[in-house]
Amino acid sequence: MGTLSNRVDKLVVDRLVKYYGDTCVLNGISLSVREGEFLTILGPSGCGKTTILRILIGLTPPTSGAVYSEGEDITNMHPSRRKMGIVFQNYALFENMTVLKNVEYALRIDKNKKVDSRKTAMYVIELVGLKDYIHAKPATLSGGQQQRVALARTLAPNPDIILLDEPMAALDAEIRYTMRGELKNIQKIFGSTMIYITHDQEEALALSDRVMVMREGEIMQIDAPSNIVDNPANDFVRQFVVDNINHKLKSLTGLIRGGE
Repeated sequence: MGTLSNRVDKLVVDRLVKYYGDTCVLNGISLSVREGEFLTILGPSGCGKTTILRILIGLTPPTSGAVYSEGEDITNMHPSRRKMGIVFQNYALFENMTVLKNVEYALRIDKNKKVDSRKTAMYVIELVGLKDYIHAKPATLSGGQQQRVALARTLAPNPDIILLDEPMAALDAEIRYTMRGELKNIQKIFGSTMIYITHDQEEALALSDRVMVMREGEIMQIDAPSNIVDNPANDFVRQFVVDNINHKLKSLTGLIRGGE
């Protein structure tokens, strides 16, 4: 795939502004996402993370500003034409369908992919480690397995960009740790461009090529995880990211020593 610096911009966001009534949720957001990049948008609840995602995929119109995909203005384009896939926090699986049918669904509604839908679905299901669960219904699966189904369903149509809205929030710590590695491995296999939303500092630093730290609708810093830790742009980034991580490490060290 080459280094990030050699890759072209897959997505460009230009001065996005979003108001809900008199409340400004996004205040002039501009960023570019490189092809094959894993970009995480990190920030506290209410900072505008999910609003950006909803604008990118076409579920919410911006008040002003524009979104470009490979140079094409997609700001007002229908979601079905944007070549993006999204994994929601609640997974949004069809409870009455099996794993296979859930993954196959997005392929069968696209006439260009319908012919090979079963073969493609089986391939992706096997890739995410659910080959033995193809006939299972979502209610019989664990949280981690349900997340794999949601990810497989999103990957199956091979979208240009995958958006993930806090998909690990409902999982316990051990499963989250395992899923991080699996997500990065899947990204490497597919060469996917991923934009990941989280309020978890450790998750953001572990997964990302770059992290975009937000506060109250504005970007505080976009940088490689190591640069954010070593050179936080301001007091907010230092407190929200670095101090928080250090606090978690101290707490973990205390628990380990207490158990000795």
